[in-house]
Amino acid sequence: MQFSDLKGGFILELTHEKRAIIIAGLIIGAIAGFLVLAGNPANMGFCIACFVRDTVGGLGLHRAAPVQYIRPEIIGLILGSFFFSLIRGEHQTKGGSSPLTRFVLGFFVMIGCLMFLGCPFRLILRLAGGDWNAIMGFVGFAVGIGIGTIFLKKGYSLKRTYTLTKLDSAAMPAITAVLLILLVTAPAFIFFSEKGPGATHAFWAVSLIAGLVVGGLAQYTRLCMVGGIRDIILFHETKLIMGFVAVFVAAFLVNLAFGNFHPGFANQPIAHTDGLWNLLGMALAGFGSILLGGCPLRQLILTGEGNTDSAVTVTGLIAGAAFAHNFGLASSGKGPTSAGMIAVVIGLVVTACVSIYYAAKNK
Repeated sequence: MQFSDLKGGFILELTHEKRAIIIAGLIIGAIAGFLVLAGNPANMGFCIACFVRDTVGGLGLHRAAPVQYIRPEIIGLILGSFFFSLIRGEHQTKGGSSPLTRFVLGFFVMIGCLMFLGCPFRLILRLAGGDWNAIMGFVGFAVGIGIGTIFLKKGYSLKRTYTLTKLDSAAMPAITAVLLILLVTAPAFIFFSEKGPGATHAFWAVSLIAGLVVGGLAQYTRLCMVGGIRDIILFHETKLIMGFVAVFVAAFLVNLAFGNFHPGFANQPIAHTDGLWNLLGMALAGFGSILLGGCPLRQLILTGEGNTDSAVTVTGLIAGAAFAHNFGLASSGKGPTSAGMIAVVIGLVVTACVSIYYAAKNK
């Protein structure tokens, strides 16, 4: 076999992979758009940060009444990844890589997202809905990832992972199954918002099915916005970012077709107009996410695949959401809070210290 044959086969495989990612992105973007039509908040067909926050509130871990609802989309994402990875033989139980560091980074990624009022996934959906405040968020997100890549080049890496027992990897899917039971049975100790974003949602079965489909597609394609921007910077590779371009296009077309595209800065749903703190919040989210190896969506998908390091990161996201709403760190439509600004600055400093320490340690 000649080199030209090998090269041609590689290009063909790469083209097939990129096509699959684009098709998955189009499906995911359309699902996100239709979830809004089914009852989810505007520009929030999916938002990992917001839905984790709502779920934390539904469990009573914070008492912000407008954002309390166990989100079936989160349950579906983890279970969809879990089942699909089992079917494809890609479910691997591993972990033990700097768990405390991952928890802290996950905590501050959530703080950054709640400053912006959305995760990287919602950033794309906000742009697709015409929310131009998300432009500054995108700039900050890209800058944060760019800073992180500098440390990757300098040798940044967390400790190695280890093979663990199957019981370890089954914990998070089991917890999500329990959450589904609590959502459907609605016992008295579970909280449900009567107004606000938590009270705005599609029927639980619709949301669950959407989460399962998106979880399976994201597991199959390894969709990750952080990875997409990282790969452009480090390898000039565009296949992952094309998935999120496809998400944007599909969500934009659905919004346009059904009258949900409202371009501008003012009066955008669940958003504020403070450009500086939109930028800094997403810079923190991007910086922390690249050090963790993936965006919040990717962390949920990896959790479903059996990665307990990602499960620890998700636990950090949960703690960050609870802390943010218990201590007034989260932004609102009126803008960021002083406490939230301080928390973001602290997060940027802590994240920088983590990256410097591990880059120096691994030289």
